[in-house]
Amino acid sequence: MGGASRSEKQRRQQAANQRLAAAGITPRKSGTGGNRSALIVVGVVVAIAVVVGLVVAMTRGSGTAPVAANYPVAVSGTVVTAGQAGAPVTVDVYEDYLCPQCERFENAYGDEITAALNEGKIKVNYHATAILDQRTSPPGYSTLSANAGLCAANAGIFPAFHKQLFDEQPSEGGAGFTAAELVAKGNALGAAPGFEQCVTTNGNAAAIAAATEAAARTPSLTTNGQFGTPTVAVGGQKINLNDRDWLKNATGQA
Repeated sequence: MGGASRSEKQRRQQAANQRLAAAGITPRKSGTGGNRSALIVVGVVVAIAVVVGLVVAMTRGSGTAPVAANYPVAVSGTVVTAGQAGAPVTVDVYEDYLCPQCERFENAYGDEITAALNEGKIKVNYHATAILDQRTSPPGYSTLSANAGLCAANAGIFPAFHKQLFDEQPSEGGAGFTAAELVAKGNALGAAPGFEQCVTTNGNAAAIAAATEAAARTPSLTTNGQFGTPTVAVGGQKINLNDRDWLKNATGQA
């Protein structure tokens, strides 16, 4: 019976390996790393599932004309609030300007969010978040760009600046934009006086770090104790970004 049991296990393992190979995943050989390999495969599957909604939405929304922003912007601490203060639905977005998934989120839903803001259906709290400071050389772009986003809000150019930083997002592992380059981008968009000093002094850095740590410790913003970007909450409840109709559901239009 022991031999039959081992044969059955081998058969199941071979079948599993064939399924992984068909999916483009090379399984590790059995041995001391077996359990770790299983966790890695699960992680790959989860990572793929997380971006499905964004990929579908990007495909669905491609080819449409961009929506021009026409809504008020206010700043409080490390939060930029876009839209009418009395809007019936509040959306909280935690994003990092270096985060590739945040760029995909912006590409997928940016126009839909802008239209809802223009129509007064929602207000959006954009939380300056920096979790990828070590992913650029030199380190620190996540914080520098988050600070620049706050400066842009005070300088009257937040919607365009926010969009441009994602449209021109640097690659992880490379060099992020310098303070001078961020200033140049803002000035080209018509930033009000004081923008340059606000960016170059990086004066919100400590507050951004504290806000990022606070978000990471907030249970309602985490999944299995893990915080990441983008994290989006509607009415204080974290939403599943695999639901491509999350915004329509929030505004009662689904």
